[in-house]
Amino acid sequence: MRSIQRRLSLGLISVMVIVGLVLAQTSLWLFEMGLQRYLEAGLRNDSENLLVALVRGPQGLQLDERHLSPAYQRPFSGHYFRIDFADSHWRSRSLWDQDLPRLEHPGLNSNLQLGPEGQQLLVLRSDYRRLGQAISISVAQDYTPVRESFCRMQQVGLGLGLAGLLLILLLQRITVRRALRPLEKAREQIAQLQQGQRSQLDEAVPVELEPLVAQINHLLAHTEDSLKRSRNALGNLGHALKTPLAVLLSLASSEKLDAHPQLRKVIQAQLEQVQQRLNRELNRARLSGDALPGALFDCDAELPGLLATLSMIHGEHLDLSYRAPAGLQLPWDREDLLELLGNLLDNACKWADAEVRLSVVETAESFQLSVEDDGPGIPEDQRDQVFSRGTRLDEQTDGHGLGLGIVRDIVDTWGGVLRLEESEWGGLKVMIELPKR
Repeated sequence: MRSIQRRLSLGLISVMVIVGLVLAQTSLWLFEMGLQRYLEAGLRNDSENLLVALVRGPQGLQLDERHLSPAYQRPFSGHYFRIDFADSHWRSRSLWDQDLPRLEHPGLNSNLQLGPEGQQLLVLRSDYRRLGQAISISVAQDYTPVRESFCRMQQVGLGLGLAGLLLILLLQRITVRRALRPLEKAREQIAQLQQGQRSQLDEAVPVELEPLVAQINHLLAHTEDSLKRSRNALGNLGHALKTPLAVLLSLASSEKLDAHPQLRKVIQAQLEQVQQRLNRELNRARLSGDALPGALFDCDAELPGLLATLSMIHGEHLDLSYRAPAGLQLPWDREDLLELLGNLLDNACKWADAEVRLSVVETAESFQLSVEDDGPGIPEDQRDQVFSRGTRLDEQTDGHGLGLGIVRDIVDTWGGVLRLEESEWGGLKVMIELPKR
């Protein structure tokens, strides 16, 4: 979809060009009509002066040149006349050896006539009766300078119009950007909300945005309240079911079933599966219901404590280390990432001989997390099995089972990719790629 700025600019350009052209053409047309009416009055006055210059002579009508304007004597001066009466006509000396065409009808000719040296002539024909004779007087004036002035006016007007349009577009762009600045601020706040840096949007916004911001804040508050109730209900459900499961597991180990070892084995296996499935689904439900992000995961603050805790659990013989850019914060819930990394590192510690390393790398489009150890590793053809519920490749070591299944659920929920590879020490390397939000 095109931007609002572009749509407003195109609409403004279209309206201003159409309105500007209509107004400019209308103004020029009205101005030219007014100018022609003004020139027509002058031509009519010249025509009447020529009528007065017609006097009776010894041989009939004659033209008294003493009453003529000097412009009619100067060749190609731009002022011309033609007098038609009976079967003859007179013309001004300014026409030199050319003639002025006679109009078919009296009045001002709106179509310019071609005159000497390519001049465009505005011609007025007036019919009179003088000394008992019908007389037709045509006077003309060179209209070429006026037309050239109009062309210059159009060019200057076009230049000024384009400059004005560019100035208006610039001002409009500045105005729209300032008007949309609260939206950009709201977008930044939503990004901060997504990263867990705030819980609500600022309500100090323009009047037009107040209903939107109020509705978003109401939705956030409602969602957060629903999440709290949901998580409390899930926690209560988990605690409520764990006690009966513990009782059933205890009964399955009682002496009453010594006579039925096969039945005991089946009951214990089924109860263990129920317990694992319960833990798994509670974790998945908690993750999928986390619509609002919590506190960000600060690598510098969280990873040293996590590694120290694991070192205390698994002994001092393991060398646990991590590599992450200074000041890096991961845009996911702190508790979820602690659970994810805790499961990965715990599994690695159980299988490692001496080395476990966590690496966090930020790229342009994602975050890459890897946990590798120097243990025996997993053959490539068996790596998919560790994601099955409760599957352990070595029953003597409680690792690579439910923990990796939970990790996979978390990664899937976040739209990431989980891969099992071989580490540089020959052990297992768990590689996770999480897209940036």
